[in-house]
Amino acid sequence: MNIWPISGSQYRPIFAIALFFFVTDLGAQETRTKPERTGKQLFEAACAACHGADGRGAPVSTVGFDIPLPDFTDCSFASREAAEDWFAIAHEGGPVRAFDRMMPSFGEALTEDEIRRTVAHAQTFCDDDSWPRGELNLPRPLVTEKAFPEDEAVLTVQAAAEGSGALSPKFIYEKRFGPRNQIELAIPFSFAGRPQGGWIGGVGDLVFAFKRAMVHSLDKGSIFSLGGEAIFPTGNKDKGLGGGRTVFEPFALFGQILPGNGFLQLHGGFELPADRRRTDEAFWRAAVGRSFTQGPYGRMWSPMIEILGARDLEPGARNEWDLVPQVQVSLSKRQHILFNAGVRLPVTDAQPRTAQLMFYVIWDWFDGGLFSGW
Repeated sequence: MNIWPISGSQYRPIFAIALFFFVTDLGAQETRTKPERTGKQLFEAACAACHGADGRGAPVSTVGFDIPLPDFTDCSFASREAAEDWFAIAHEGGPVRAFDRMMPSFGEALTEDEIRRTVAHAQTFCDDDSWPRGELNLPRPLVTEKAFPEDEAVLTVQAAAEGSGALSPKFIYEKRFGPRNQIELAIPFSFAGRPQGGWIGGVGDLVFAFKRAMVHSLDKGSIFSLGGEAIFPTGNKDKGLGGGRTVFEPFALFGQILPGNGFLQLHGGFELPADRRRTDEAFWRAAVGRSFTQGPYGRMWSPMIEILGARDLEPGARNEWDLVPQVQVSLSKRQHILFNAGVRLPVTDAQPRTAQLMFYVIWDWFDGGLFSGW
């Protein structure tokens, strides 16, 4: 007689359930006995052999190769790039951003959360909070200035969409110094067709500018800067190569990170001619857009639109409004060569003011040579 109320085959589901809870309990006990490793512990285990426990980089005699290692305590280096760029290199290895293969991939050895904790610890080696973080370095619009201080060379080109086909290139050199400051030199050129045939061109009015990041907060995702520029009449006004007057332009700049990789940038100020018989002008500009990554770590695309306004400061003057739809894209793997193209469309007084085709190429020379990082 079978004394068991159920057969052996009927015990199998009960045994499987019991085994499941037993293994789950063992896993829970292991989790309780092995606490989650901190970013510091992960960095010391995975990174310190090359980068040093202090983040300054181990000597050649220790690592066995002579490739220069970054100094994470150097805030001029460590503060510039967003955490997502650090994550990409740690997860995929150096080649994902065109760096050396000696920087290995940790994507299989560590979880994404562990890599983020490790990166967060590596970024603490820069302990000077006066340096704005790279997350606040938002995409550059065609007209609206950025609040973030940069080391860049920029070639901008503006061309009339109709008429004589006038072409206005401008070379801009930007140099950052200290945590918050930037100086800028802009050299404009102008080329236009003559009514009787042929072309005329030359250097326009030189521009010197300065800006300083006054307040910035990574937690709030915002940065605010003040600055000013001076335009000097170095161009030949009679040939249409300059305005023929000295102009001072104080301005304010604001950048804000928005949800979903969005961003907002504001730029406002005044144009004040040195000749006080000339009319002053106020201007205000806004750019809003969103960035998308092509694949996990590919090109960055940033479509945006600018709203541009200006008004002479005299009785009866009218506001001028323009729209500038555009898209910026990173060209190099290191994302230090960028291209942006758009069109400036007059909304008011469209008859005397025609549409302008615009584009620029940026070289962020701090991140590498013009022909490196591809």
